[in-house]
Amino acid sequence: MFKKVMIHTKISIKFIVLFMISTFLIIGAIAFLYKPTYSVYINNEPIGYTEKKAELQHKINDYIENGEEENGSIAFVQVENLPEYKLCLLKKDIVANDEEIFDKVKEQGITYYRYYAIADNGEEKVYVSSFEEAEHVVNGLREKNSSNLEKIAIVEKYEETMQDLVTSEEAVSKLYTAPLKTINVAKKGNTGSVNTSLTTSGGKANIGISLIRPISGVITSRFGVRSNIRKSSHTGLDIAASTGTPIGAAASGTVTFSGRKGSFGNMIVITHGNGVQTYYAHCSSLYVSAGTQVSQGQTIATVGSTGNSTGPHLHLEVRVNGVAYNPQNYVY
Repeated sequence: MFKKVMIHTKISIKFIVLFMISTFLIIGAIAFLYKPTYSVYINNEPIGYTEKKAELQHKINDYIENGEEENGSIAFVQVENLPEYKLCLLKKDIVANDEEIFDKVKEQGITYYRYYAIADNGEEKVYVSSFEEAEHVVNGLREKNSSNLEKIAIVEKYEETMQDLVTSEEAVSKLYTAPLKTINVAKKGNTGSVNTSLTTSGGKANIGISLIRPISGVITSRFGVRSNIRKSSHTGLDIAASTGTPIGAAASGTVTFSGRKGSFGNMIVITHGNGVQTYYAHCSSLYVSAGTQVSQGQTIATVGSTGNSTGPHLHLEVRVNGVAYNPQNYVY
């Protein structure tokens, strides 16, 4: 019995040894013929092999963050489909193609540039490369007391197309607007003629021109009859804004009144032709005199609280042949 057990044990040992030798030989053959590597896929499509997954992915990440151009204005590169990796055994005679894989990734890349637009009254005028340069431009305009400073804004941009950049000095030169000269408003004298009658119409006349908003602000009093101590006819529209806010001409025309007018305070009247006029009252400063030709949007005055006023605002009127019409029929 013991003898049989020993024979069985020897057979088992031989089998184990043979199995280990076979396994070793198989592993050796695989190691001789194949190498561990990664197959690479984009959008489930095989595109090649890499033996250095970490290095390849690092290169791709660097490309996404910085692009390949030597341009400090690149914000990032957008890649829609990133590669996926699967471990596999590859015959040693097959060569990895990391560069081809990287080129496939770049084919999808969309480069976005970061730069800064400097806008004047909402319109982008010049472009600089950094926020620090943009701030330098604003400070330069402030030092020169540029009259458009309150309308200047910095806008961060991320775009596929790079704009032509300028230096901060060039930007200041292009944006600078000389300070407007304030007209000394005389209490008496020839400042032009104006009709301030309370005649109003609830209809809408065909004025034949297009008006723009002289300022942006909150409407605090509308056209028509209003209640206070006694009912009165409000011949215009009151728009609240900070003192000193620039007032633009609603349309081009000729200034036919510029001066002080009783309860209206400092006021400008622009005549646009065909009996159409626009009134701008309670101004703090007046920048144009009677007889001046003005263009649409040109700064003619600043918001104030002169005359009969409870706070800084623009009183805007639209008159046709002396009759006041609701400005909201044409603007706001």
